[in-house]
Amino acid sequence: MTFLRNIFHPDRFHGKSKDAPFFEGWYFKLANEIEDKFFAFIPGVFMGDNGYAFIQILNGNTGESKFVKYPLSDFKAAKDSFEVWIGNSYFSLDEIRLGIKNEEVEVEGKLNFSGVNGWPVSVISPGIMGWFAWVPFMECYHGVLGFDHELIGTLSVNGSEINFLGGRGYIEKDWGRSFPEAYIWMQTNHFEEGDVSLTASLALIPWIGYSFPGFIIGLWVKGKLYRFATYTGAKIEKLSIEGDIVEIRIRGRKFTIELRAERAGGGELKGPTEKAMDVRVFESMTSVIDVKLSTSRGEIIFEQTGKHAGLEIVGDLELLRPKK
Repeated sequence: MTFLRNIFHPDRFHGKSKDAPFFEGWYFKLANEIEDKFFAFIPGVFMGDNGYAFIQILNGNTGESKFVKYPLSDFKAAKDSFEVWIGNSYFSLDEIRLGIKNEEVEVEGKLNFSGVNGWPVSVISPGIMGWFAWVPFMECYHGVLGFDHELIGTLSVNGSEINFLGGRGYIEKDWGRSFPEAYIWMQTNHFEEGDVSLTASLALIPWIGYSFPGFIIGLWVKGKLYRFATYTGAKIEKLSIEGDIVEIRIRGRKFTIELRAERAGGGELKGPTEKAMDVRVFESMTSVIDVKLSTSRGEIIFEQTGKHAGLEIVGDLELLRPKK
């Protein structure tokens, strides 16, 4: 019953009835109004032989990252809403309150979120996973909880106060047994116009007896969501990775989306395997993504460049290329 109840609420904690190994983490991206301070805070939990809770911190400007570990007893989650407590910190879709302190890092403060809009949920397609959300044996599940929203409040990071009033935020999450063996992830909600956001993931998906390259892409433009996914019947027409440049073209039934991302400097995060949070994941928060959306007739609907983009490229990317 817990699985069915949570299907329509990807934001909530899903690990209450899960057997180990299991991980769950929420990703909060924060940028101040003048766009010179960027952070990602990732609260989460790993359940295994030596389980623990954690909060990861990534400074998008410097690439400095911290992994703050907590005993499992310091992790608490509400049953019927997304509310998570880790140590002296609190996370929800409305606000975060941070009280993180050890010998390496100290973060205090409160931020409120205004205008949070996540990926729509329905019976047929309960979130970004589409009908795959109904499959109980997926290696990794994904959720987009907030495409682009306003920030209100201040944080003190190692004694330096940062005003986030008027800044922009983005929220997503992952949960399951492990991250994919190979994947590309990119995200930006800093375009020339407001209320625009892109999230894109291409990953090797283990299935019954084999694996296949799957993808989910959402382009949010002024309240309208353009979706491209394996489960919508869209097809990868181009996947090119040369040096620091990633180019992707995906054709759907009505629209085609083209992405060109340029990898920049970043920092190292920890990703999950079935044993621990022990995968080294390099994430840039200063990448640039060119986005072009056109109709099947070639009419350009949207063409802009997203700044301050998150970008991760992990594993053998040949596994993601469509088989001819």
